[in-house]
Amino acid sequence: MKKRILTVDDSPSMRQMVRMTLETAGYDVEEAEDGVDALEKLQGKQVDMMISDLNMPRMNGLDLVRQVRGQPQHKFIPIIMLTTESLAATKMEGKQAGATGWIVKPFREDQLLKVVEKVLP
Repeated sequence: MKKRILTVDDSPSMRQMVRMTLETAGYDVEEAEDGVDALEKLQGKQVDMMISDLNMPRMNGLDLVRQVRGQPQHKFIPIIMLTTESLAATKMEGKQAGATGWIVKPFREDQLLKVVEKVLP
């Protein structure tokens, strides 16, 4: 069975790039346009991993991570932040919120796939 990954980004072009990279590697991809949309799409669904932007309208990536970590059924899924933010303090805040890893945009396809393969159970 294919592993399902939820990608969360307010940029349609970024969602498309991530989707193409992951689907080419054999993953099943679900997309959300921000944190609120992601939480709605998680209702009653099982995902194996989440990749989220940080800066988004309605709900940012860190608030999304905190919300997901508060849900028993999704508490332990790997969550990778894929963002332009690279400050050490911001990365630390992400780690404290429960993010599993951090990739700075622009990303390389091989880099993204290496991280996905490393953290997916």
